[in-house]
Amino acid sequence: MKGHLPVHNSMDVLAAAALSYGNKEGPKLVHRLDRESSGLILMGRTKESFTRLHWLFTSVNLARTTSQTWNKACEAYVQKYWALVIGTPKEREGVISAPISKVLLDDGKAERVILAHPSGIDGAQEAITEYRVMGPTINGCSWIELRPLTGRKHQLRVHCAEALGTPIVGDYKYGWFVHQRWKQNPQPDFEPFTGEPYKIRRPEGLEVQKGSVLSKVPLLHLHCREMVLPNIAKFLSSTGEWHDGGAAWAKEKPNLLRFIAPMPPHMKISWNVMSSYLV
Repeated sequence: MKGHLPVHNSMDVLAAAALSYGNKEGPKLVHRLDRESSGLILMGRTKESFTRLHWLFTSVNLARTTSQTWNKACEAYVQKYWALVIGTPKEREGVISAPISKVLLDDGKAERVILAHPSGIDGAQEAITEYRVMGPTINGCSWIELRPLTGRKHQLRVHCAEALGTPIVGDYKYGWFVHQRWKQNPQPDFEPFTGEPYKIRRPEGLEVQKGSVLSKVPLLHLHCREMVLPNIAKFLSSTGEWHDGGAAWAKEKPNLLRFIAPMPPHMKISWNVMSSYLV
């Protein structure tokens, strides 16, 4: 799913109209993507599946039943994002546990999400993200993998920009000033552990896709890359209802579904430039 559209207004309506297949209700979005981000988006086909998937995205504990097999499948749930950030986190991997809160801007119309310090302030929401640096710093940027353990609005963008100090490329809302410094004074290319310099070249014949890291105004480089989910359809077909704890399904090994979404064109070019053409 590519961004740039008001997802909450378009996908729900389109799905209800095109994917109902004669049922009274169409599928519903389980989670949201930021308008300019891309990647996997999940829909619940029935009310039961939507409810359980929605709970799973909110908290694994909410999705639990008396079935140990189902609970193990829920614990195996994974949602991974890939992002290109400006700079490099101090640690190669870690867990960001930083509550966030929404505030209104001066005009009283637009809102912004910020880190909430201390966490006990009114409106603060728990926000936890695991991260891992995927490679070296090239042209002042790094690829990182993000795994949100909570599902808050703009959580990944705020955690990258404010908690790690490495805003996502193309995120001008939370990284405007860093973008200005990055474009004006690009950092030297180096491998952060060995200190050895890298040289980057533009491959011959490579078209500079609008929005890639090579363009003057890059688009948001945030992509929902992978999901691993319990097979809710199989669970429902085995039990018929949730309250019995999945007795039939519990006799089997946890049944999981894995989905991977290719990167959009602007991120793919950025990936190729930074990963495949180092000399």
